Amino acid sequence: MTDLDLSVPGAGRRAAPNQAPALVGHNVVTSDHALTEALARHGSPELVGELAPLGAEAGTAEAREHGMLANRHHPRLTSYDRWGNRIDEVEFHPSWHWLMERAVGHGLQAAPWEQQDRGDPHAHLRRAAGFFAWGQTEPGHGCPISMTYAAVPALRVDDAIAREWTPLLAARSYDPGVRAASEKSGALAGMGMTEKQGGSDVRANQTRAVPTAEDGWYTLHGHKWFTSAPMNDLFLVLAQAPGGLTCFLVPRVLADGTRNRLDVVRLKDKLGNRSNASSEIELDGTLAQRLGEEGRGVRTIIEMVAATRLDCVLGSAALMRHALAEASWHVAHRSAFGGLLVDKPLMQNVVADLAVESEAATALAMRLAAAVDRPGDPHEAALRRIALPLAKFWVCKRTPAMVAEALECLGGNGYVEESGLPLMFRESPLNSIWEGSGNVNALDVLRALGREPEVLQAWITEVGAARGSDSRLDRAVDDTLALLGDLAALESGARRLAGQMAACLQGSLLVRFAPADVADAFCGSRFGTSYGGTFGMLTSGSLREVVDRATPHL
Repeated sequence: MTDLDLSVPGAGRRAAPNQAPALVGHNVVTSDHALTEALARHGSPELVGELAPLGAEAGTAEAREHGMLANRHHPRLTSYDRWGNRIDEVEFHPSWHWLMERAVGHGLQAAPWEQQDRGDPHAHLRRAAGFFAWGQTEPGHGCPISMTYAAVPALRVDDAIAREWTPLLAARSYDPGVRAASEKSGALAGMGMTEKQGGSDVRANQTRAVPTAEDGWYTLHGHKWFTSAPMNDLFLVLAQAPGGLTCFLVPRVLADGTRNRLDVVRLKDKLGNRSNASSEIELDGTLAQRLGEEGRGVRTIIEMVAATRLDCVLGSAALMRHALAEASWHVAHRSAFGGLLVDKPLMQNVVADLAVESEAATALAMRLAAAVDRPGDPHEAALRRIALPLAKFWVCKRTPAMVAEALECLGGNGYVEESGLPLMFRESPLNSIWEGSGNVNALDVLRALGREPEVLQAWITEVGAARGSDSRLDRAVDDTLALLGDLAALESGARRLAGQMAACLQGSLLVRFAPADVADAFCGSRFGTSYGGTFGMLTSGSLREVVDRATPHL
C-alpha cells in the first residue's frame, strides 16, 4: 500500500511510477534567481517581497488550471441579441475573467504610470517583473493588459483626454461589460492600426476620418484587420484625416450610454493566443475623438508602440522561463538509463543552454524596464530607443526554438496538451509578429542608427561597461562595430546586425551581473566558433550548477 497517495486525485489507484510530479506549489518570483537578482540590481531587494504574493498565486494548481481552461474554451462572438439588435459582444470563459481580475488587481495594466507620477522610482520595473511572472500562468490575457499599459503614454498627448481616461485605466478594478465609462470602476484599452491592404505599412491605411460639427470629433469609415480584445472600453485607431494620418480615440460606448458603431465582422482563427479574441472590425460612422494633431498619427502612437514592444520582450522571456521551468523540473524528477535525467551529461548540456538563454532574455528585459523608470536620463532614453527594437527582434526570434527544445526534454509527455508545452509552443511565434515583425524591428534599428547618433553611443556605453572582462565579448563588440562602417549597405544584413547588437547587450549584462558559469557559457557559445544554433552545444561553464540555479524549488 505504499504506492497509494490519498491526498491526490486518483487516490485508491496504483500511482504511475517514474512520472515527474506537476510543477505546482512553487513561487514563480522567488524561485527565479535571474529575476530576483535583476530586481535587486535595478530596483531594490524589497521589490521581491512585494511581488512574492503574485508569484505564489502564479505557481498554484488553480492558476495552471484556469490557464488551460481559458485556452480550451475559446471566445465566442454574438453579433445580434435575441430581438435582432446588433450587439457585437464577445463572450469569454470564466477562467479568462479569473486571470484578468488578478492581473488587473496586481496592477499589471496602467497602474505604474500613476505610481510613477506619485514618485515611485521603480513603478515600471515592478510592473514588468509582475507581468513577466504572471504571464507564466497564461499568455493570451496579457494582450489587453499590455495594450492598456501602453495606451497611457499616447493619451498624454492631450491633457484633457489623459485626465479623463487614465484613472480608469490605472484602477485595480476589473469591470468587464459594455457600459459607459462613467458607470465603470475600471477600464481597458485596445488598438486598431493595421488594415488588410497595408499591414505594418500603416501609412497605406485607407480608413477615412470625417470631421463632425463638434470640435475634435470625427466619424470613421473603413476597417481594421486586427483588433484584439474587442470588448475593451476604448481603442486607439489610425485613420486618414484631411490633414493626413491621425490617431483617434474610439470609445466602445458613448458618454450618453449608446453603443458606438463598431461592427465585429469575425474573430480570427489563430495558431495560438486562443484565449484572447482578435477580430476584424468595420467602421461606418464610428465616432472618434482626435488624439494629437492631424497628420501626426504615427508620432502620437509611437510611445504606445514602444511600451507594447517592451511587453513583447517580457512576454517572450516569460514563455522562455516557463518552458525552462517545466523542462528542468521534469529532468530533475524523471529517471532513464539508470539514473535521473538531470545527471546525464548531455541532458545537463541541453538544459543548461536553455537556462542561459532564459537568463539572458530576463536580464535584458528587466534592464529595459528599468530604463522606463528614468525618463529624464538622456542615456536611458537613448538606450531604450535602440535596445527595444533590438530586444524585440532577438528575444522574440529566439523563443520558438527555445520552447521547442524545452518541450523535447519532456519527450512524448511534452507533446501532450496536458503538459502545457504545446500551448507555449503555439504561442511562441506571436511576439515576433505583433508590434512589428522581425524585419520591421531590424529596419527600425537601422533607422535609429541613421537618424539619432546618440543611440549608438548609448549602446557602446552599455556594452562597454563590461569591457575587458571577457575577451570573447570584446571581440563580438568590435566585430559588430565593424559592420556599421557603411549604413547604406546594411539593409540586407539588418537582421545579422540586430542579432549581434542584442547578443552583445545580453553578454554585457551577464558578464557584469550573472554567476561566472552562466556568463562563461553564454560568451563561449553565442560568441564562439562552435555554436551551431542548436541548444545543447555548450563547451564551457559548470553545467550542473547552471541547471540547479534554473530549476524551480518548492
